[in-house]
Amino acid sequence: MMYRNARAACWRISLAATGRLLAGAVLLAGAQLPAYAQQLAKATDSPYVDRIAYSSKADAGLDPSVANERSALMHHIWHAGKPALAYTTRTGHLIARDASGRPQASMSYVAYSAASQDGKPRPVTFFYNGGPGSAAALLRLGSFAPTRLATAEPAFGSWPNYPMVENAESLIANTDMVFIDPPGTGLSEAILPNTNRSFWGCDSDVRVMRDFIRRYLQVNPRQDAPLYLYGESYGTARTDMLALALESAGVHLTGIVLQSSILNYFSDSTFSGSAYYPDYAKGMKYSGDTIADYLPSYAASAAYHRQTEVSASDEFYALQMRAFVSVVHNEFQRYGPSWTLSQYGFPTLLGKPVLPSDAVLERWRALSGLNTQALRGYFSTQPFADGLLPGSKIGRYDGRTSLRNDDPRLKQDDDPSSVLIERPLSNALQRQFPDYLGFSAPNASYVSLNMDTIDQWDFSHAGKVLPDTIPDLLGVLRLNPALKVLALSGYHDLATPFYATEKQLARLRTIRGLKADVMVSNYAGGHMIYLDDNSRPKMQADLRDYYAGRHIRDAIPLALLDSPWPDNRGVGTATPADAATH
Repeated sequence: MMYRNARAACWRISLAATGRLLAGAVLLAGAQLPAYAQQLAKATDSPYVDRIAYSSKADAGLDPSVANERSALMHHIWHAGKPALAYTTRTGHLIARDASGRPQASMSYVAYSAASQDGKPRPVTFFYNGGPGSAAALLRLGSFAPTRLATAEPAFGSWPNYPMVENAESLIANTDMVFIDPPGTGLSEAILPNTNRSFWGCDSDVRVMRDFIRRYLQVNPRQDAPLYLYGESYGTARTDMLALALESAGVHLTGIVLQSSILNYFSDSTFSGSAYYPDYAKGMKYSGDTIADYLPSYAASAAYHRQTEVSASDEFYALQMRAFVSVVHNEFQRYGPSWTLSQYGFPTLLGKPVLPSDAVLERWRALSGLNTQALRGYFSTQPFADGLLPGSKIGRYDGRTSLRNDDPRLKQDDDPSSVLIERPLSNALQRQFPDYLGFSAPNASYVSLNMDTIDQWDFSHAGKVLPDTIPDLLGVLRLNPALKVLALSGYHDLATPFYATEKQLARLRTIRGLKADVMVSNYAGGHMIYLDDNSRPKMQADLRDYYAGRHIRDAIPLALLDSPWPDNRGVGTATPADAATH
C-alpha cells in the first residue's frame, strides 16, 4: 500500500517537538523566543490513520455512513523565509455537498496554512491539476509548497531517487495553499448513490469542485480572505468554468492563475480530430492553426537540441517564431489534416499525406531559423516527437527531455518527460504522507493519475462536444471586472504550447469595451514549468508580485498579444447553466 509505514509512529520526531525543545533551550539562555518557536512551543501534532478503503474505480462510491471529515494536523517551520515562518499542514477529506445539502463526494486534500503577519486575512489559493484524471500530487510536490521534489529536469540526474528538500521558492509567505484531488484521483471517492463516474465530465466536475471549495470555506472561516484559483493543464479549462460557477454562486474571487493552458479544445486538432471519430475530417477545422500554435514550442525545443541556425534567447526566438508562423499561416492550412493524423500515427487515414515540398521547407528554413532536419522532423508522416532527433524521442511535456529509442523505460511510457517524473513522484509520496503530513491510509492507494477517468470523461460543455472556455472566462470577467488573470506557460511545452494560449486569450481583445486584467508570462521549461530550477525562482517572484498587485516584469498584457487567428476570433456568451451552477 502506498502510504503504509508501520514504523512511522515509532521513529518520526515531529517538528513541533523540535520546536518545543528549541523553546526550552532559548528560555534557559534567557533570550527572547523567535515568533515561530513561540508558536511551535504551544503546538501539538495530530497524526491520523484513515482506514477507509477508498476506490478510484468508475463505479465505486462510499457508503454515506462511512464518509467523514477527519484529518491529520502537523506543525512545521519554513526556514527559507526571512524571517522563518511557522506553518501547518492539514491532510484528510472534506465532504462536498450540493445546494440541498446532499453529500456528493469525499475529497482528499492537503492544506498549507500560516498565521497572518499583519492582521489582515491571508489569501487562500486552491490548486488542482488536470488530465482529466490527475490528482494534485505533482503540482503539490513540484511547485510552491514549503517542501518540493528536487528533480534535475530536463536532465535525468539521480533518477529515480530525487530528494525532498525545503523549497526556497515556496509561496507559503504569500498565501495559504489548498491542493485538491477530484473524485477518482488521490484518495477522493464519490458518495453513494453517486459514483466516481458521476463526476467524470466537464460540468459535473465543476459542480463538485465548487462544492468542495464552499465546504472548505465553511469549515475554515475564510470568506473574507482574498480567494484565488490555480489550475494546471486541463485544470485551466476547469478554472475558467469553475470561476464562473463560483462567482455565480456568490463566492467572490480575487484572481485566477492558468498554468500550461488548454482553454479551447476545438482549436487544437490533436484533440478535436478524435472527438468526431470516425469522422476525423470533421475535427480538422483548425488544423492549420494547430500547426502554427505548436511550431514555436517545437522550435524552442529544437534550439535546445541545437537543431537551429540561429542563436538567441528563448524570448527573442519566440518573437521570431511568432512572426514566422503569422506570415506563413495561410500556407499551413493545406497541410493541417495530414500533420494532425501524423501525430496520431495514422498519416494515410484520409488519403495520401499532403506535406511541404523540399523547396517550401528550404524557404521556411531561411525564415524560421530551423535547420532542415528540424523542419523535416516536424512536417513528416511520424509524430514530431520522433522526428527532431533521429534515433531518439523528445518529451511531450518538456521538449528538452529526450531518451534513445532503445531505452527500456520507454516501454512503460513513451514520453521521456513523463518517465522523468512518474516513478520519483510515487517514491516521494510513499515517504511524505506518513513522515511529513502525518497521514496514512493502509487500506487504500493514492492514485496520482487515473487513466480510466480521461478514457471515460464527458468532454461536452455548453451544448458542444468539447469545451471552449473562453466564453466562461468572458462571463466571469463581466461578473467580476476586477478579476486578476495570469497565464503562465513554458516555451518547451509540447502538450499545451504557449502560443496557443496567447492566441486563445487574444480572442478577448475582440470584445468591445472589455477592460480585463489579463497578463501572460512565459518561461524556459515544459508543461511543469516549476520543475526547472532556473524558472521556478522567476515564477515565484512573478507570483509574489501578482498577489501583491504589483507590475509583473516581462509579462505581456492582453492588449499586446498577437491578434487571434482570423478563423477563430469570436467569443460566445456563457450562461450560468453552462457554468454548471445547477
